[in-house]
Amino acid sequence: MKTIGLLGGMSWESTTSYYRAINEGVKNTLGGLHSAKIVMYSVDFEPLEELQNTGDWKGIAIILSEAARNIESAGADFLVICTNTMHKVAPEIEKSIKIPLLHIADATAEALVHEGMKTVGLLGTAFTMEQDFYKSRLSENYGLHVLVPNEEDRQIIHRIIYQELVLGKIEGDSKTNYLRIIDMLANQGAEAVILGCTEIGLLITQDDTKVKLFDTTTIHAEKAMEYAT
Repeated sequence: MKTIGLLGGMSWESTTSYYRAINEGVKNTLGGLHSAKIVMYSVDFEPLEELQNTGDWKGIAIILSEAARNIESAGADFLVICTNTMHKVAPEIEKSIKIPLLHIADATAEALVHEGMKTVGLLGTAFTMEQDFYKSRLSENYGLHVLVPNEEDRQIIHRIIYQELVLGKIEGDSKTNYLRIIDMLANQGAEAVILGCTEIGLLITQDDTKVKLFDTTTIHAEKAMEYAT
């Protein structure tokens, strides 16, 4: 079994979901008392969030690249960044290490293509929904047409992530808003909706809507488990 390197803490709420999903997957795959071999580096999210707000992605890349090198030095065979948004600096992180990086957008896109999806909605932080580092990877590498909510709804989604979900707060009104936005994307032609922030799965599950959901946390964790075993 390969050793999985988890770069987490962004936020720790969703990182716990990765840890649980990977270990449950290994247990179900290998049986017995098997569990995953994991090296985890969990960062302090507060200073990173401040750098996001000031647009200092170079500073973020420096911090996360150092964390990735520590993970590699600890014996990980490959790297998993437990967040969608921070994949904006994935190229810089990849350059700083010698082990492979299992990209969350690739894992998600492969699942979408496997299911025959062509037009998809994307929910996530404002950075993920508005910038090209994520959407262009889906469209250029996998031929997917990506829809995002309007500006007002993007602000709602972003606010709920940072002011509630990363703090472990689950609010009924927020869930109602997310489901409304998911329905709007479906009405615009989305065949499925990507939960493109690793915290959104804490608020919304497939049981809440008839629209097909692709939870990036679950997909990424499953891909890591498969690669390790």
